[in-house]
Amino acid sequence: MKRVKTAVVLIVTALLIAACGNGNQASGDKPTIRVGTKDFTENLIVGELYALALENAGYNVERKPSIASSVVHTALTNDEIDLYPEYTGTGLLVILQESLITDPEQVYQKVKDEYNKQFNATWLDYSQANDGAGLVIRTEVSENLDIKTISDLQKHASELRFASQGEVDQREDGIPALEKVYGPLEWKSSKVYDNGLKYELLANDEADVAPAYTTEGRLTEKDKFTLLEDDKQVWPPYNLAPVVRNQVLEANPDLADAINKVSAALDTETITALNAKVDIDKEDYEDVAEEFYESIK
Repeated sequence: MKRVKTAVVLIVTALLIAACGNGNQASGDKPTIRVGTKDFTENLIVGELYALALENAGYNVERKPSIASSVVHTALTNDEIDLYPEYTGTGLLVILQESLITDPEQVYQKVKDEYNKQFNATWLDYSQANDGAGLVIRTEVSENLDIKTISDLQKHASELRFASQGEVDQREDGIPALEKVYGPLEWKSSKVYDNGLKYELLANDEADVAPAYTTEGRLTEKDKFTLLEDDKQVWPPYNLAPVVRNQVLEANPDLADAINKVSAALDTETITALNAKVDIDKEDYEDVAEEFYESIK
């Protein structure tokens, strides 16, 4: 009887181990995909969305979050990760060091072609979510002076207090780039502040306009803050897209469909709202990503 009981225990244990193994390899022989992210909220959320999409498609996923922005591209080319969320403008200007292009499709095609040639990597579909440079104005001022675009802003600059970040006044792609196209921005006043203070300065009526990135969570507070339209398209697009090593994509072509579905669901308003849940509401980025993925899968 002891031998029979022992045999039963061993069989049951073996079945449990097999079941656990099958749970980890949801589709049998599909490999593990290493998903990297940069070290800020938005990239963490999007990388987690890619990971969830891959798991839903039967892949195992090894998450490698919070890689420094300065080295994440190298991590891809050195075969330390298989894919990560990147921005078209970053690919164009930082990695490839190409000249400025402002048309989103042209930027995408340029980085797609060059990454394939130079880095043996593929840009999958880009999303409409654009995390680019922008200017934010107090909504009260926007409504009172009817300022919706940077062209409108230029006409009223002498009435407005600018909360600068210092470098934006000097960088070629900052205020100088705007003034070349829109004309001089002769502010009523311009003072340099830490970037982290800008929304409080605006909310407290200590400034009227500040530089911003177009997907910052505080921009969901539209009763307080209005993002101005870059109506003459001075600034380059920074559309989100997955970059994947060709070797991995060629071996697993169906992963493209899984991740492209995520990209198709992301626009600027959506990713801004997701950022707000983490940065303002203090939710965990994994929970925010999982809730959103459940709504689109």
